[in-house]
Amino acid sequence: FGVQKGVEKVTKVMMLLLLILMIALTVNSVFLPNASKGINFYLVPDFKSIQKAGFGNAVFAAMSQAFFTLSLGIGAMEIFGSYLDRKKRITGEAINIVLLDTFVALMAGFIIIPACFSLGVQPDSGPSLLFITLPNLFNNMKGGRVWGTLFFIFMSFAALSTIIAVFENIVAMFMDMAGWSRKKSVAVNFILITALLSALLDNVTTVLLGFNLLSNIQPLGEGSTIMDLEDFLVSSNLLPLGSLVFVMFCVRKNGWGFENFIKEANNGDGIKFPHWIRLYMQYILPIIVTIIYLKGYYDTFKNKGTGLLIFWMCFACALLLVIFGISIFTGRKKKA
Repeated sequence: FGVQKGVEKVTKVMMLLLLILMIALTVNSVFLPNASKGINFYLVPDFKSIQKAGFGNAVFAAMSQAFFTLSLGIGAMEIFGSYLDRKKRITGEAINIVLLDTFVALMAGFIIIPACFSLGVQPDSGPSLLFITLPNLFNNMKGGRVWGTLFFIFMSFAALSTIIAVFENIVAMFMDMAGWSRKKSVAVNFILITALLSALLDNVTTVLLGFNLLSNIQPLGEGSTIMDLEDFLVSSNLLPLGSLVFVMFCVRKNGWGFENFIKEANNGDGIKFPHWIRLYMQYILPIIVTIIYLKGYYDTFKNKGTGLLIFWMCFACALLLVIFGISIFTGRKKKA
C-alpha cells in the first residue's frame, strides 16, 4: 500500500484517537490528589535549578530534545515530506508539525507529572515513566484496564509509524535509484535486513538482555547500559551530524544550493519560506548544530577521565572536519 495509501490512512485514524485519549487522560490526571503540586512543578520555572545546572545545559537539553522528538537528521521527516501534496508549501506544514508536536508534548507532561506527585513516583525517572506512572494511573481509573489497553495499542501504532519512516528511506532509495517497484524493493530489503539481523543475532540479544542478564555490561562507563550506548549513537551522533549534512547540502552551491532549495520550499500555496533566512542557515545554524554536537560528546565523557575525553573529543572534531571539508572543498568548478 505504501506510505500514502497505507501508513497515512491508518495513522490518521489511530493518532486522532490517541490524541483524544491523551486529552481524556490529562483531565483525569489534573484532578488526582496532590496533582496541583505536580502542575506547579511542571509549569512554574525554577530559576535556581536552572542556575545550578547551568543555563547552557538547559538550552542544550531543550535543543537535543527538539532533534530527537522531530527525528531531525536521520531522514524520517524528509522521506515523509517527499510525499507531501505539491499544492502545499513546506513552511506551513513545518509550522503545523512543530505546533502539534509541542501540544502533544505538553499533554504528555500534564498526564505524567501530576500523576507522579499523586502516586509517589519520582518525576525525573526518565523514559521509564511511561511504563511506571501510566500503569499506576490506569489502575486508579474507572475502567482503567480498557483505557490502558487502548493507550498502549495506539502507542504501538505510533512506534510502528516511526519504524516505517526509518525503513522507508531504504525502500524509497531502491525505488528511485534502481527503478524497482515498491513490492520488489520491500521484498529484497526484507530479505537483506532479516539476513543482517540473523548475522547480528548476538548483538540483538545483547540489547534485549541489557537490563537484566547482561546488565553488568557498561559500554560507556560505570552505571551505563547498552541502551545508553544506542542513545549516544543516535542522539549524540546521527541526529546532529545528519542535520548538519542536510543544512550544508541545502545552502552550499556544490550541494542543492539555496536558490534551488527555496524554489522547492515555496512551491504551492501557503506561507513562503523567507529569503532573508539564508545567512542564518548558511552560517549561524551550522555553528549551533556543531556546538550541540560537541557538547553532547563532552557531557558523555567528561567524567570518564581526561585521556578518554580528549580521545573522543578529537574523534568528534575529526568527523566535523570530514563533513565541512566535503561541503567546502568538493564539487568546485575548475577555472579555465
